[in-house]
Amino acid sequence: MTFVLFRHGRLYGDWASKGDSIVVEDGRIQAIGYARELELQLSGKEYESVDWEGAHVLPGLTDAHMHLSMHGMKLAMLDLTSATSKDEMLAMLRKRVAVTPPGEWILGLNWNENTFKPVEIPNIAELDAITDQHPVYLTRTCFHTFLANSEAFRRAGIHENTPDPASGAYGRDADGRLNGLIYEEASFAFTSVQPEPDYTVKKDTIRRACLDALRLGLTAAHTEDLRFLGSVETMQRIYRELREEGLAFRTHQLIYHPFLDEVKVQRLRAGTGNEWFKIGAIKIFADGAIGGRTALLSEPYSDAPHTSGMAIQPQPELNQMVAATRAAGFPVAVHAIGDGAADMILTAMEAHGLTEESGLPDRLIHGQVLRADLVKRMAKLPLIADIQPRFVASDFPWVLNRVGKERTEYLYAWKKLLQAGIPCAGGSDAPIEPLNPFLGIHAAVTRAKPEEMHEGYLPAEKLDVHEAIHLFTMGSAVAAGEADERGTIAEGKAADFTVIDRDVSQGPQALLDVKVRMTVVNGQVAYRS
Repeated sequence: MTFVLFRHGRLYGDWASKGDSIVVEDGRIQAIGYARELELQLSGKEYESVDWEGAHVLPGLTDAHMHLSMHGMKLAMLDLTSATSKDEMLAMLRKRVAVTPPGEWILGLNWNENTFKPVEIPNIAELDAITDQHPVYLTRTCFHTFLANSEAFRRAGIHENTPDPASGAYGRDADGRLNGLIYEEASFAFTSVQPEPDYTVKKDTIRRACLDALRLGLTAAHTEDLRFLGSVETMQRIYRELREEGLAFRTHQLIYHPFLDEVKVQRLRAGTGNEWFKIGAIKIFADGAIGGRTALLSEPYSDAPHTSGMAIQPQPELNQMVAATRAAGFPVAVHAIGDGAADMILTAMEAHGLTEESGLPDRLIHGQVLRADLVKRMAKLPLIADIQPRFVASDFPWVLNRVGKERTEYLYAWKKLLQAGIPCAGGSDAPIEPLNPFLGIHAAVTRAKPEEMHEGYLPAEKLDVHEAIHLFTMGSAVAAGEADERGTIAEGKAADFTVIDRDVSQGPQALLDVKVRMTVVNGQVAYRS
């Protein structure tokens, strides 16, 4: 048996007034109390001692929705997050071109025209003016809209007369010419001709992302990476090897629907795995994103009345996908941003209910635009609302123009979901938003950007800090079917702790200033500042 005594911390929750130290035995919390009494209990036993030096100890934070692979890629790619104008974005691209050998792809991500002044998107001619020697492919912050130059279109085999695919589109100008924009699954033609990273690159990408997550205080993540890793077998091998090499980070893997057949061949089920790696629900996309107006609304966009968005597949096909997932013994985790998409997936869930074999709840991911009737239907189903509070900071105020005042009552309505009794889990959707969980908690509490000082966007939907922390602790544990294992500091549960330098309940600024002192996973110090 391996014992560790963690001493002199300020424990979060019910234990705050009952102790300052924790004994961990083989990765589990064995006892909680004060240091002196626990030292007496351990007398005669060999144990390691770790001094928290008065730091504040939270249950291990878990990001319930992100993409480790894409976050790892972001750390190595052209990151356009800081661009505040079209010209600045093009200048950043120009610098990358200068240091990239001709012929190589230039991949960038996280541009967002809604933060540009003025609001302008570069066009294909402007990209071509910077380089016709490199294929350029730039992913918008939502990961549902893309921008490419002519060389990228040439390599993808897309020309002026190429018809749009069923679940996507190529942007065109007023004369019908390609303007460089690419929407939804039209992107597949471009990603399919990009160089395939080898196994070592894929593994290093996942490792880099996990280490960054630990640095930020995360002990686990619910992630979907198969579009990058390419196979379930590769995914399993990478995470197994990283654990064997000593990486202490837990993952809960959502399985992208096209890989369902491979999962069935391997006879995997939701919950298959171990304490470090588990298989979760089957991931399905029902719509796109609000930024690019591809999220499916039940009524037209207020600022673009010619469109209501895009359904990735029609209702009969969506029903069939859910039915096939049920037959394989899995829950579904469905990306549904608009109320039109939420309506469609709830209809499919109602028609094909969870079976006992599924083991885990369904997930409605994002749920940014809802209605009262949809929330009532959600409350009747065994599902989790998989929400990303940080979207509030990124999407307001421009999203109000997209949806109009008449749709604000259930816009990013986290409080209403909780009040309806719907379990909610909190995530970042990194790299779309920053991986730092405290920025997500801050957005849930303030409904504002970090630099803003006002009552918040739709302030009735603000959460208190404990509700917000719950999203990233017990909320995430419930989503993974691990409420008895993780989510709180309690005897018998896994020894996962996020150790920070201050009390984050002392106002929003504390959430912005907080520093992670230590991340403990399974009783092991996985990160120390």
